[in-house]
Formats: sequence, structure tokens, C-alpha cells
Amino acid sequence: MNRTNTAHAKDAVLTQAFVERHYGFLGSFKLHCHALGWDLVRSPTNVALAPLFLLVRLAALILRGVGFRRMSSWLSSRRVFFRSSVSRAVEASIWAEVMEERCEPLSQTTPHQKRLVEEYADVRNAISEIFTSVMFLCVGLIVFETATPGVVSMAPIVSDVARTTAASESFLFGQRLGSVWYGVFPPEVPLWFVVSIGFALAAGASIVTTFAGVIADPLQAVTGVHKRRIMRLIRALDENFDDPPKLAREHILARFSDLTDAGVSLVRTLRP
Repeated sequence: MNRTNTAHAKDAVLTQAFVERHYGFLGSFKLHCHALGWDLVRSPTNVALAPLFLLVRLAALILRGVGFRRMSSWLSSRRVFFRSSVSRAVEASIWAEVMEERCEPLSQTTPHQKRLVEEYADVRNAISEIFTSVMFLCVGLIVFETATPGVVSMAPIVSDVARTTAASESFLFGQRLGSVWYGVFPPEVPLWFVVSIGFALAAGASIVTTFAGVIADPLQAVTGVHKRRIMRLIRALDENFDDPPKLAREHILARFSDLTDAGVSLVRTLRP
């Protein structure tokens, strides 16, 4: 169904009002209050399931490309992520404040339309992961003067620093001479220690990811990203009822960050 310019302008006004109400700093803070509870478990679980989500969607795209449209639609409709309380709140607000204002009540929508709105909420999770990766990268560059785009690449560096600091403090001739000694002859770092640091960093990263939207949402609101994403959602609801949800580039970028993290760690491990 083709939308008139007047309808498009109305959608833009509704969308902008929604963004200002929910994705400003105060609105985003209120939204993320829903994360206090089981979302602290769901969010890290969803991060762990993200590679599986990408594989399922890629398989659906391949099946569609070779002509297995029914199987592709079935696979793309499988829900991989756990629905977080924040995502539910976002979906409910979208329906109540944007879609129903356009005379599209939830009771009259199709399962495919509902899935599109769920997909929109899932994209916000991917943005939180990307934001967390950027934070890891910044911390690595500022504190350790090296690129650390994630837990995998940061854990060995933090382990080395922690082990060297502990060894220097217990050095026979004092901490200052210990720092010099272990700067030349680094202490051995056991694998279990690196793994323990990795788990601790992963736990911290999961909490950061859960609440990253408090900062990421206002930034996206100011730059117009949120508005454009909701307008894309509206167009998809209006025009693409028979198409499966597309694989959002945010999911691809989040997984690219993971691959970069693993790649940086591998290069450092193999470097003599």
C-alpha cells in the first residue's frame, strides 16, 4: 500500500515524538529500569546465542536464494533470543504509541507484523553489544595502549598486568625493583588465571551490555538513527507482508566485532 505524503509526514511526527519520549537520557533510563531482574540473566544468554541467531538467518537466506521459500520462512520465524523485559517494553510502546496511532491496533495485526516489531527490538540488543565492544576498545587503547575489541583480546593483557603487579609486590628487594625485574623477565601466567579473568570480564561485559542503551539510546536519538530505524519498520509493516524479516546490518556488525576480537587475540598469541 502506497502512503501519501501526508501520511508519511504524520508517521515522521509520531516517530520523532516517540524517540524524544523514550530514547532521550531520562526516557532511556526509565526504559532500562525494566532490566533490573531476570534481564541480568537473559541479556548475557542472548549475547551467547547471537552467533546461533546469525547462522539461522544466513541459512534462511541461502534456502530462500535456492528456491526453498517455505523452509526459509519457517527457519527465519524461529525465535532464538529470549525476550527481555526491556524488549517487551519497547515493543509495547511501539504498538501503543506509534502503530495504534496509525489505526493499526495489536489485535488486528498478523504474526509476521508482530515478528517485525520483535526484530526491531532485537536490533537494539545488537547495538548494545557493539557499544560494549567500542567501550572495550577505548579502555584498551587508553589504559593498555593496544586494541582490545572484546573480552577474548583483553583477558590475556589484564592477566599479564595482574600477575606482574602481584609478583612485583612480593619481590624480595621491593616493588620498584620487582617491576624492573619482571619487566624484563615476565612471570608465567597459568591458563586457569587467564580463564578466570576472562570469566570476570565477561560478567562485567554482560552487565554493561544490559544497560548500554542508557548511553547508546540518546546518542542514536540525537544522530537520527532511532528515527530512521522506526521509519524503516513502518515501511516494512506497510509494504512487505509476504517477505521474511531481513537480516539487519547491526547483527552482522556485532558478529564482525566478535570475529575481530578473536582475530586480534589469535595474532597476539601467534606473534613471536
